[in-house]
This record gives sequence, structure tokens and C-alpha cells, in this order.
Amino acid sequence: MTKDEVLREALRLDPSTRARLAHELLDSLDALSEAEVEQLWLEEAARREAELENGTATSSPAAEVLARARARRP
Repeated sequence: MTKDEVLREALRLDPSTRARLAHELLDSLDALSEAEVEQLWLEEAARREAELENGTATSSPAAEVLARARARRP
């Protein structure tokens, strides 16, 4: 079963079951070794860099991001 197939099936679950599943999946990441976590971060950094390079993502100055976040706070 592919990731997309698993996702489609998971999205058919009721919200409570999806929440429990999400919690269990997140908890399973706690069991990863430091090397595995580092590898995941390297892969994520490479993915983000590729998105910036191919134009599917854009960057914003930190000051702008913080200003937008502050404006959303109650």
C-alpha cells in the first residue's frame, strides 16, 4: 500500500479515530534514534531548498514573518 493510499483510507476515518491515529504516529517518532532524526531533518531541508529553487515556495524575511504572527495574536 502506498503512502497516498494509506492517507486516503485514513481520511475516511471519523475525526476521533483520525486524531488517535495521528497521536500514535507522532508518538512513534519519539522512538527514532538521533541519527534517524538528523536524517529526516536533512531530507526536509533538501526538500525545502528544492522548492525554493524550482519556485514552488518563496521565502520571507524573518521580520515580516514575525510581524504577521504578532498581528494574528489576540
